[in-house]
Amino acid sequence: MENIEFAHRKAKRGKRRYTEVKMVDADPVYYLGRIEAMLREKTFRNAPYEEVLRNDSGKERLIKKLPYFPDRIVQHCVANVVAPIWDRSFIRDTYAAIPGKGVHDGVRRMKKALVDVEGTRYCLKLDVRKYYESVDTGILSTIVRQKIKDPDVLWLLDEIIGSSEGIPIGNYLSQYFGNLYLSGIDHFAKEVLRCRYYFRYCDDVVVLGSSKENLHRIKTGLETELHTLKLRVKHTWQVFPVAARGIDFLGYRFFHGYTLVRKRIVRRFKGKVRRGDKACLAAYNGWFKHANTHNLRMQYERK
Repeated sequence: MENIEFAHRKAKRGKRRYTEVKMVDADPVYYLGRIEAMLREKTFRNAPYEEVLRNDSGKERLIKKLPYFPDRIVQHCVANVVAPIWDRSFIRDTYAAIPGKGVHDGVRRMKKALVDVEGTRYCLKLDVRKYYESVDTGILSTIVRQKIKDPDVLWLLDEIIGSSEGIPIGNYLSQYFGNLYLSGIDHFAKEVLRCRYYFRYCDDVVVLGSSKENLHRIKTGLETELHTLKLRVKHTWQVFPVAARGIDFLGYRFFHGYTLVRKRIVRRFKGKVRRGDKACLAAYNGWFKHANTHNLRMQYERK
């Protein structure tokens, strides 16, 4: 019950005005007690998804939403227990949805790698074609079993994994499943392909090296390994010199010696300022301070 209460507190952050959140808050003993009974008696069933199409920076995504009670609370319950186990199995340089590692930890690590100019002259950049919808749920269930052995927990994870084809964007646990599914690729890159500078955020991968030939070899190896997971590299993969164009990753463009904010983010910021949104300055300053943007910030702070 302590875990269920903690899960409810986490799940309702930023959602206190939701009708279902108010419903649970009005009688937590009853509703959280019902969740405890569902889990103990194994009567919990994943609810049908509500599907919503969203435009994300020009890319349409199918978002699958679940009710707050009991589904979102249950997913937080699971994550409270299993996420720390999975987190310990991830390599250092994977960043999405891992406590203490987020985007700006990745920014610091990328800058540190680029100090080695000779070792980072070239960049391999790739991502997975239609990643979340292409995940094979049978393979995911097998991967889950590498670390989780408790049959009661596996029953619950299987119920959630089997509720949709692929990994549904919108599920709280999807961010963990997404990391877990590619964790073997990360270890293969580091331990078999011997990639010194390898970074991953969700399905976006960046590998830095001293020669184009070696990065092409690494790309072939990663592609072969991804096929074992029934995944394909998107056709937009590239190998290029870092000095010529910089590395577009984590919302920034990285060069040897300096870092810029991605152009799309700067355009969005300028548009908000032109519309008189002064409140955005503080929010964007948190983003800009990790790049060489002194002149840009001074220009708009004076307005």
